[in-house]
Amino acid sequence: MKTIALFGGSGLTGQQFLTQALAAGYHVRALARDPQKIPQRSVELEVLKGDVLDADDVARTIEGTDLVVSLFGQVKGSPNDLQTRGTAHIVAAMKEAGIRRIISLSGGGLPYAEDRPKLADKLIKGIMRLVVPHVLTDAQHHADVLRQSGLAWEIVRGPRLTTEPARGQYRVGWVGVDASTSIGRADLADFILKQVEAEVFVHKMPFVSY
Repeated sequence: MKTIALFGGSGLTGQQFLTQALAAGYHVRALARDPQKIPQRSVELEVLKGDVLDADDVARTIEGTDLVVSLFGQVKGSPNDLQTRGTAHIVAAMKEAGIRRIISLSGGGLPYAEDRPKLADKLIKGIMRLVVPHVLTDAQHHADVLRQSGLAWEIVRGPRLTTEPARGQYRVGWVGVDASTSIGRADLADFILKQVEAEVFVHKMPFVSY
């Protein structure tokens, strides 16, 4: 089984992903500023204390892994360019270690050529531009870092995230195309985990929703 370098494992989606990855038999090296926020215990889990904004911590996490799953993002008190700077550290460490595959998480506000946003999508993005413009800017710049990296990147995008139990079914499309405006974190994590073994969406930005 592959060894996954996980960033953002203490978050709500990260916790869902980590639980599912361990249940599937993957070995995980997870970086966390506060390791206590990762309660899982397993012989297949290594939790490293550190910060994605520290290049040495990132390189230490990636060492000996097969691919990266990046689920960290803006939280209260984060630097406005958290995802951009953290992703730049990850990309640099991956190149140094010879790792080519990275799966990153973002939101539907990040545009992609295949999108056909409907009125609801435009309204949500408009509200974000007014309330949290730095989140959209950071998401875009992090995507630019990945596009320019030369790596086998994939950006999984989701709409409004819920904590409902997994339904076990969801749609994979683009914003406004075979899509809705919500997804449960458990089902989103299921899709992300499936990407560990698949490369259908390399250099693409699939949108996962109910």
